[in-house]
Amino acid sequence: MVWPFKSKFRKQIARVEINGAIGENTRKRVLEAFKLVEEKKFPALLLRIDSPGGTVGDSQEIYSALRQLRKKIKIVVSFGNISASGGVYIGMGSDNIMANPGTITGSIGVILRGNNIGRLLEKIGVSFKVIKSGPYKDILAFDRELTEPEQSILQELIDTSYKQFIKTVAEARNLDIENVKSFADGRIFTGQQALELGVVDKLGTEEEARCWAAELAGLDPEKAQIHTIEERKPLLSRLLRGNQQMTAGIRTGMDWLEFEISTSGLPLWLYRP
Repeated sequence: MVWPFKSKFRKQIARVEINGAIGENTRKRVLEAFKLVEEKKFPALLLRIDSPGGTVGDSQEIYSALRQLRKKIKIVVSFGNISASGGVYIGMGSDNIMANPGTITGSIGVILRGNNIGRLLEKIGVSFKVIKSGPYKDILAFDRELTEPEQSILQELIDTSYKQFIKTVAEARNLDIENVKSFADGRIFTGQQALELGVVDKLGTEEEARCWAAELAGLDPEKAQIHTIEERKPLLSRLLRGNQQMTAGIRTGMDWLEFEISTSGLPLWLYRP
């Protein structure tokens, strides 16, 4: 698509947000936003991340798209209140990362959770008959404990995903893999600590990240404006503007519930407090 008035976008900084748990909806929205950034010929992108992480595949796809985009424009990633696990992974797609001193970040690792409600089902007299093509087809079934072979299979899966994570961090930040392993054990740390570890480049606010992006793109930091690319609000949200706080709270709760249900049994790059 050819956009008219392209010149005005060439003097602005695009801004895209990644908020909340990263899943399919986040991936679709962010990748579409990246396409608009490229089509409108923005010289720079400010990517604001305020997320505890999320699904592995969706985080990897956003990271890959960010790496491709940085070949064409300048990109600065700004870590907000929290940018952990998958949020960190996405940030590795940029050469320039800024965090607040108190940003909660890190949690580099993989987690997989399943639910076993077998004892509850026994109490209410519910049982399941399973016909399967192989011994592991119902791995992580919620009505029984894992077997030892199943635990080994899942641990190998987690270890493979973990190796991908630390390899990406090491390559993106020019760090030795053993060095990355020393702090990539699931722990969280502050933005100040992340700077000392080499995970981020600078400490500062989002406004300072905007100025940095402007400087990298050859724009005047005092004059360069931000153009936020965001998803159009659902009709219900627009109708309930007068009670935005309540609407946002309900939507956040519903989003988390949907995320928990849809990702049960999946490896996650997610910080779980």
